[in-house]
Amino acid sequence: MNEEILINLTSREVRAAVVEGGVLREVLIERTSRRGLTGNIYLGRVARVLPGMQAAFVEIGLARTGFLHASDVLPSPGAPPPVPGLEPDIRQLLREGDTVLVQVVKDQLGTKGARLSTFITMPSRYLVLLPREATLGVSGRIASEEERARLKQLMTGLTGDSPRYGYIVRTAAEGVGEEPLRADVDFLHRLWEVVSRQAQNSPVPSLVHQDLPLAIRVLRDLSNAETHRVRIDDARACDELRKFAASVMPELAGRIETYPGPRPIFDLYGIEDEIQKALARKVDLKSGGYLVIDQTEALTSIDVNTGGFVGHRNLEDTIFRTNLEAAVAIARQLRLRNLGGIIIIDFIDMLEESHRRQVLEALNGALAGDHARPQVAEVSPLGLVQMTRKRTRESLEHVLCEPCPTCEGRGHIKSPETVCYEIFREILRQNAQFSFKELVILAHQEVIELLLDEESISIAELEAVTGKSIRLQMESLYSQDQFDVVLV
Repeated sequence: MNEEILINLTSREVRAAVVEGGVLREVLIERTSRRGLTGNIYLGRVARVLPGMQAAFVEIGLARTGFLHASDVLPSPGAPPPVPGLEPDIRQLLREGDTVLVQVVKDQLGTKGARLSTFITMPSRYLVLLPREATLGVSGRIASEEERARLKQLMTGLTGDSPRYGYIVRTAAEGVGEEPLRADVDFLHRLWEVVSRQAQNSPVPSLVHQDLPLAIRVLRDLSNAETHRVRIDDARACDELRKFAASVMPELAGRIETYPGPRPIFDLYGIEDEIQKALARKVDLKSGGYLVIDQTEALTSIDVNTGGFVGHRNLEDTIFRTNLEAAVAIARQLRLRNLGGIIIIDFIDMLEESHRRQVLEALNGALAGDHARPQVAEVSPLGLVQMTRKRTRESLEHVLCEPCPTCEGRGHIKSPETVCYEIFREILRQNAQFSFKELVILAHQEVIELLLDEESISIAELEAVTGKSIRLQMESLYSQDQFDVVLV
């Protein structure tokens, strides 16, 4: 399928969109004020070691300390090899005050600090350098055993039988010859030497190496043989991309062009509209069914509903067809919204085992092109599909939105009736504790109107009980569930 990458660049924000066959698949956004940390390398200091969590908190020069788990700590040279199946004791690996070179593997999400690792990785177009290891691996996405063997043989020839560093051959290297791999090896060696010198001469804590800007990362990580065109709406940035591509991926350099059109580049293929839809909780399906997607702190839940789809044969066939369409739509939404972590999908219950199997196959097939490596489990006894998706950066919703100041992220507010009853209880509480001549109730318009209409009898009863007059006053700046009872 033809793939196109569109890049929108302004002084404070860079946005990139991956379009396949005219359909938006992925959106990446980087802002100057909130540039992502994933891939950055820091020289840090261990602030606290927590044996109960088998982890340490590391100061790396940011507002929040980073989180370093024992499983992400490379044993020091000369240390005994780890026992398989037994997690090493964090107290034997780190002590408070230790200086460590760490890499961010997961961005700061919400109130959580960045996830760190001492297993440093440095990616290029075709390879990933593992400067602290000596292993050689090939991406699991390269399915052909012959191709995997060929790439391993090429890398062994380039690095020798006793390599100084380790490497992972990326999916983009499939079918690539020896010279591009050699160029990547040389580039990564030089880059690591620069990082090593920087780490030796830097104060603690400090940033040692920052990953490439978004526009260049998109070329490095997301372009492939099917990318027939890269368009960017800034001529100067276009020249920089061409120079980078010429040195790292010359086959792509000729396909990078400046977008000169009068319309904004993200108006092509309706990308702006698709971004707005990706922020909505409900996703409509073409058949008339729909999805409901809810993000929580612990997981993301996706509910599938038939909606207005009535089918043509019977109920089971209607459910099956809705679930098949939903499986493809879910895979697209996960990538578009960049939803990660634990994901629970509640497909509509199907009676036939063959239908359940086909829906799972459709889901796995639609997820095949996702570079975040989703893992789908079997259907649970409750009929739920459990899956995980690697999360290294914030979701689209977290990048573009913030919690509603009215509901504070709950997704709901108290009804006017509930607020009225809270006001009544507060009046009785105030009457029992204080002496006053009059009460003034300040509340939202909806609440005041309810008190004047349906609850007017209750107000009269409270005036009789307290022996005081009650005055109502509308406050336009109050939210619906906000009120004050003022004693006069």
